[in-house]
Amino acid sequence: MIDYEILRLIWWALLGVLLTGFAVLDGFDFGSGALLPFLGKNDEERRVIINTVGPVWEGNQVWLILGGGAIFAAWPYIYAVAFSGFYLAMFLVLCALILRPVSFKFRSKMPEPRWRSFWDWCLFVSGAVPPVIFGVAVGNALEGVPFTFDDTMRMDYEGSLLGLLNPFALLAGIVSLAMTLTQGATWLSVKTEGDVQARARKVAVAASLITLVLFAVAGLWIAKGIDGYRIVGAVDTLGPSNPLLKHVAHESGLWLANYGKLPLVMLVPALALLGTFIVSVGINTQRHLLAFVGSSLTITGIIATAGVSMFPFLLPSSLNPDVSLTVWDASSSKTTLIIMTVVAAVFVPIVLAYTSWVYRVMRGKVTKAYIREQGGSVY
Repeated sequence: MIDYEILRLIWWALLGVLLTGFAVLDGFDFGSGALLPFLGKNDEERRVIINTVGPVWEGNQVWLILGGGAIFAAWPYIYAVAFSGFYLAMFLVLCALILRPVSFKFRSKMPEPRWRSFWDWCLFVSGAVPPVIFGVAVGNALEGVPFTFDDTMRMDYEGSLLGLLNPFALLAGIVSLAMTLTQGATWLSVKTEGDVQARARKVAVAASLITLVLFAVAGLWIAKGIDGYRIVGAVDTLGPSNPLLKHVAHESGLWLANYGKLPLVMLVPALALLGTFIVSVGINTQRHLLAFVGSSLTITGIIATAGVSMFPFLLPSSLNPDVSLTVWDASSSKTTLIIMTVVAAVFVPIVLAYTSWVYRVMRGKVTKAYIREQGGSVY
């Protein structure tokens, strides 16, 4: 049998893997949609861009569903606080996600330019809004969320939608958008040719550099202007999931403590720098798949940096730091985690195999000639 402590660590890591998978795969969907009105100068070019993601975008959302399901089953306190406190923000994301398939389907129903332009801008909104909101959510998690629990574990949230849009959270949202645009641009450089590819290559280099600069600014802000959290006293890693049984310090610089304890952790944010370098090399040498890998590495580094910096905290409380949710007191029961581990060991490889097969079948570039040949059978 696996220790409760190890199970909690497994599901902390697995949650990061699922969220990273969503950011990498659905990230190029969002990025391509957000770049659509700017990289496609006419209807044919925009159809090329749309059809680079048309066969795969629905499958990519599996990672969002898996991530949400993992939070619900493995981290019920996180699910309760985040989905209640961030309700309006999640509603905006849901509206954007609904707008995307509607735009795909309705755009090709009429050839009238205004009609198609309207749905193109809807795809822009559906591609730009979710990354910004997700980034804002991460920024608020790093700052602390205004929630608390009473003695009966009833949650009280005192925040608002406007309160989520504070300066640091907005910076985190812009970082998320920038890395998504990089992912979309590198994807389009792989899947297109000609003028669209040339524009995508320029955007990829610029967006990757902007991502790195903003990521560095956010890191300095966290080091100098954001108070971190630390559990005071011994940590009961095998104890019951009850966030009321600990004391938490809230002081400046605590989010950097994990890097002092284990210097090798510094390699995690370095992934973002390495990814940016690979994007530049890949674009300049016209090895576009390498550039896409570099962009994916940047996303992995940024998400992993947030997770490692906060560990073992998952959702700190700015109202009452003592009730902050951590890896050690916000999980489901040991039995639940064991069952979920078995299920994940069976189905995650199936999802990976199916996804790999789909991308293999759909490999190759989408060209203007292909769009003309297929006519109305593609978007």
